[in-house]
Amino acid sequence: MGPDVADDAAWSAAARTSLAHTDARLDRRFDQNDGMDRVLALRARAVDHLLKDGWARCVSPEAPMALFAVGGYGRGELFPHSDVDLLVLASAEAQQQQHDAVARFFALLWDAGLPISHAVRSATECTSAAAADQTVLTALIEARMLVGEPVDDARLIDAVSAARVWPPRDFFVAKREELRIRHARFGDTSDNLEPNIKDGPGGLRDLHTLGWMALRTFGVRDLEPLVGLGHLGQDEAAALARERRALGRLRYGLHRVAGRPEERLRFDYQKTLAQRLGFADDAESLGVEKMMQGFYRSAAIVRRISDRLLQRFEEQFDGEALAEPLDAQFASRRGYLAARDGEWPQGDVTQVFALFATWAAHPQLRGLHSRTARALAEALPRLPSYEAAGTVQRDAFMALLRGPRAVETLTRMARLGVLGQWIPAFARVSGRMQFDLFHVYTVDQHTLMVLRNIAAFAAGRADERFSIAHEVWPRLRKPELLLLAGLFHDIAKGRGGDHSELGAVDAREFCAAHGLSESDTELVAWLVEQHLRMSVTAQKQDIADPDVIHAFAALVRDRERLDYLYLLTCADIAGTSPKLWNAWKDRLLADLYFAARRVLREGLENPIAVNERLAEARDAVRTLLGIQGVDAPRADALFAAMPEESLLRFRPEQLAWQALAIQGAAPGETRVRVRHIADDAKAMEVFVHSPDRDGLFAAILATLDRMGFAIHQARVLVGPNGTIFDTFEVLPADIYAPCVPAEVEQRLAAALSGPLDAVRTSRRAVPRQLRHFRFPPRIEFGATPDGRRTVLSLVAPDRPGLLSDVAQVLRRQRLRVHDARIATFGERAEDIFQITDENDQPLAGDEPRQALRDALRASFDTPP
Repeated sequence: MGPDVADDAAWSAAARTSLAHTDARLDRRFDQNDGMDRVLALRARAVDHLLKDGWARCVSPEAPMALFAVGGYGRGELFPHSDVDLLVLASAEAQQQQHDAVARFFALLWDAGLPISHAVRSATECTSAAAADQTVLTALIEARMLVGEPVDDARLIDAVSAARVWPPRDFFVAKREELRIRHARFGDTSDNLEPNIKDGPGGLRDLHTLGWMALRTFGVRDLEPLVGLGHLGQDEAAALARERRALGRLRYGLHRVAGRPEERLRFDYQKTLAQRLGFADDAESLGVEKMMQGFYRSAAIVRRISDRLLQRFEEQFDGEALAEPLDAQFASRRGYLAARDGEWPQGDVTQVFALFATWAAHPQLRGLHSRTARALAEALPRLPSYEAAGTVQRDAFMALLRGPRAVETLTRMARLGVLGQWIPAFARVSGRMQFDLFHVYTVDQHTLMVLRNIAAFAAGRADERFSIAHEVWPRLRKPELLLLAGLFHDIAKGRGGDHSELGAVDAREFCAAHGLSESDTELVAWLVEQHLRMSVTAQKQDIADPDVIHAFAALVRDRERLDYLYLLTCADIAGTSPKLWNAWKDRLLADLYFAARRVLREGLENPIAVNERLAEARDAVRTLLGIQGVDAPRADALFAAMPEESLLRFRPEQLAWQALAIQGAAPGETRVRVRHIADDAKAMEVFVHSPDRDGLFAAILATLDRMGFAIHQARVLVGPNGTIFDTFEVLPADIYAPCVPAEVEQRLAAALSGPLDAVRTSRRAVPRQLRHFRFPPRIEFGATPDGRRTVLSLVAPDRPGLLSDVAQVLRRQRLRVHDARIATFGERAEDIFQITDENDQPLAGDEPRQALRDALRASFDTPP
């Protein structure tokens, strides 16, 4: 037995210091790009030494016990903040006799700062625990003896052998299901803004899972021996080893930057980690974007090869079924598509396109056979890009685009690397992320999401998310042109310059090379170049303004372009983020579409007649009110109480709803009405009719903010007799919060019934993610076309209560808000206000504008 217990504190302190020195030395090696495997092994070896010394200090050499490293530590790799997993193997009698000694040992280690996770079991207990839980077995099959005799090692191996627990096939099935469930927790994608390096799809845990399967099935402790067994290609083994080191380097650095066992690449650490790993900013990309692109590409390769290896394990257990011919080139093997020729594809991209055509023609297939997938991967470097290909090959690609399940085919081609080989520009944006909160997918994944949305339009049935897309789709002359526009719309991201213009050049070259007519080529190029225009017009401009509609229609020029652009815009917005598309945006784009279509029908040379529009609006609203029992004279009386401008700015059903809301209102009375927008359970329209009072707009915004609503649009109109007609489109900041219109009506009406000065903006902490995207606000001034109002354009970092604070500033500056366009793009708030002074005059001269600019900046600098 070692020294007295009184000296244990000194030993733990010395061990802590020794480990700190080791970590400092290994960190230097890490920063000097030393081999990742060696760094991890050296750290495990240093901890081995401390454990053996501590064990000798506490446990008698004669004690019938053995100490094992298990789990990841058992593999001989140890990350800076990973748990040190241990097993003490001893009989029940020995456990009782050595209880105090073992407890002292673990206390030593805890005091030394080691994150110990341990179990004390007999061989029989190991068998029982492993039988009950395959995760226990997973840890034990990687056991590495630290202290003990060969008989102890043999005893543990026997205790968890396949003859006793979890035969290889059962273990494989359990692990495959575990992998499926784990992937589902991350949305079955590694392309998240803050991906998990360890547990996410394509992460280190996927590689560990393959290793555990190989160990249980073939008894090999590494994937490399599977090459000799014929289950893994040499190139595949090399790729997995390369990506394991790349992912390991990210994880090691993340632990160091975070100072704790962090496995998610959170925004909190991404920039710091990128700097530590040597990724520098340049004119085209931020260093953090380069680092993240490397991760996404590594994860994609791991998933691609993992899918093949899992299939081979499956075949190992279930056998290789007879091939069922599908056509002259391909057959089905156990439901997987396989090439019949062992030399396929012989470097011929035409054969590759034939593979995808057969796949699309047989939707019952489970996937691509592992051997064919490997043959495809090996052939990729020899396949030509479209520039170097011939007419026959280009025609074969276009046939896929025009054929059944075209989007599914493009998605498969992208995931298997074929699309990037055919279109090199697509390969350059593979895994490319943008360091912001607006784009939640990598560029290639966003592109595939856009294509999926387009495929949904083609279903031919109404989709509650896209109210008129199913009506517009059948009018497309050539749907494949929309697919090409979707494929190329963001393909030039990250090159510097305007990606829309650069992408249009790429699209024009591609279409010309593939034999499209000049008119079709120009349509695709125009769609790529203008793919943001409809979104910007709808969200940042007043589409009730005839001049705005006329300018947009003049850009579009014809009905065909409008149809294509509308569908591309819907697909693009909805494919940018799951949270971005809502009923309000659907209605906004539909309104712009119908308004532009009318201008194009009547002719760009014919300006919109305001009196004609007013008359049409009154007739439409009279009809709707008549259904509600309101006769024509009463309807005209309601019109007289409403701002004439509202007849130009709102749709007839909105006007009818507002008219019914103010019906019977007494002078000085405030009316609040709230309803859901279309069938959306979250988006709501809020209407406030009230006597105009100083601070009313700010009070409404503050109340909505306190209730947890984000405001996406505000329209402020002045009616007869000093009344206001304010309309707001709102969404809950928390998508899971209940949205009950009656409750919103009640609380807002109560807040507006008292002194407006009592209504204050709530103070809430800035969400963690937003804190990492701060930038100087931009404040600009302009004028409306008629010169009657000042336009305030504001771009600032988003945060809770921002819009409400802006409204308070405008109130303190004694300014009136007549219209507001609120847009939030991830971390950026881009808001546009039409304002005047308290006499309804635009802000004249630099002095009032500078005063407003200074007040707004002071508000932004105030912590929320």
